[in-house]
Amino acid sequence: MDLLVYALVSGVLYGVFFALVGLGLSLIFGVMRVVNVAHGDVIMWGAFSSFWLYTLWHIGPVLALPIIFVSFFVFGCIIYYGIVPRILQAEDPELASLIVFFGVSQVLEAIATIAFGNTQRSLPDSLLGGRPVHLFGQSFPQSWFWTGLISAAAIVLVYLYLSHTRTGYATRAIMSNRQEAASVGVNVSALSALNFGIGIGLAAIPGCFVSFIAGNISPDIGLNLTVISFAVIVVGSLGKPLGAVLGGLVYGVATALMQTYLPSWAALLPNVLLILIMLARPGGLLGSEVRRA
Repeated sequence: MDLLVYALVSGVLYGVFFALVGLGLSLIFGVMRVVNVAHGDVIMWGAFSSFWLYTLWHIGPVLALPIIFVSFFVFGCIIYYGIVPRILQAEDPELASLIVFFGVSQVLEAIATIAFGNTQRSLPDSLLGGRPVHLFGQSFPQSWFWTGLISAAAIVLVYLYLSHTRTGYATRAIMSNRQEAASVGVNVSALSALNFGIGIGLAAIPGCFVSFIAGNISPDIGLNLTVISFAVIVVGSLGKPLGAVLGGLVYGVATALMQTYLPSWAALLPNVLLILIMLARPGGLLGSEVRRA
């Protein structure tokens, strides 16, 4: 029973974090139908940015968040205007984006390997509180709770943006039907750039906390993070940003249970979840089909 309680609590904390991991990817796909397979590499670069801000200037991950988000937002806007409009003109934007961003992924990993080497790095747990948290008779790292809290706050801000701002309303209109949104005066290109930048910035935020959840960061973690991100958003419903929250919680709890009871099989979880969900509910747990523009 104690193991089950530990797995469920840690699973919820993992789940909120993984929801944020998938959120930016889902936002980008929902607005533009762009399959960003470099998503995990952006998270990896966010992790290294946080590491070096602390190493060089003693800026902790919490204080580094606005710096990293703004920096990656600008980077995302540059990538958008340099690549995405051409992708959207392709006959099959999804396939074109898959190919192009696979190349971007390889470039980002190669640059990181050249710049940082293959040595694994991590941030000290003391940056998010060194003392354990005692709950339900179990002890949990305090860093997990801070990571979950900050991830939840970021998710709430995205919800408020999409549901309570004029820009968010227009963004949801584009998600529903890009052509109809343009026909009623929505500046689709500008909003696409804005949301691509936000999506890349959101990817960098969980990077600040990867070492507290995964233990270490290195240039080759991007692929695994991309697979996890796709598992999360497919489980929740592809193209629905807030569906990533449900997908993240399902993935987080399932991961914690697997690591507790079947640790040798835990690495297979993202692939198994993807297969099972696609077979049982191709539209994801929320039941919506992938939109066609």
